[in-house]
Amino acid sequence: MEAKAQARFVRVTPQKARRVVDLIRGKQASEAVAVLKFAPQAASEPVRKVVESAIANARVKADRASVAFDEQELVVREAFVDEGPTLKRFRPRAQGRANRILKRTSHITVVIAPRENTKGSAR
Repeated sequence: MEAKAQARFVRVTPQKARRVVDLIRGKQASEAVAVLKFAPQAASEPVRKVVESAIANARVKADRASVAFDEQELVVREAFVDEGPTLKRFRPRAQGRANRILKRTSHITVVIAPRENTKGSAR
């Protein structure tokens, strides 16, 4: 049973968030949380929260469907970062000029699903 979680308008640049998301793509969900907990990047905290939210969403979906839930079987199937709106700010510069400062935002999406069983598909 697939579960999805999103964090929108996160105040971290998409380029920096993608570096963190690349660390966890394809990993087991509990292992991904452990990796993100000790990653030094600032973007690892919002990504970790999204992964934990996706795990909780999977637990709720399993309870509603009366299916046995095992967190150890969950794998990060998809994880991607889209660019959100950019906040434009101005900073004073020399001789009365002004420069534009771009404060970028991200939309972080994580999809987790149970591990695929490779024994049954011999095609």
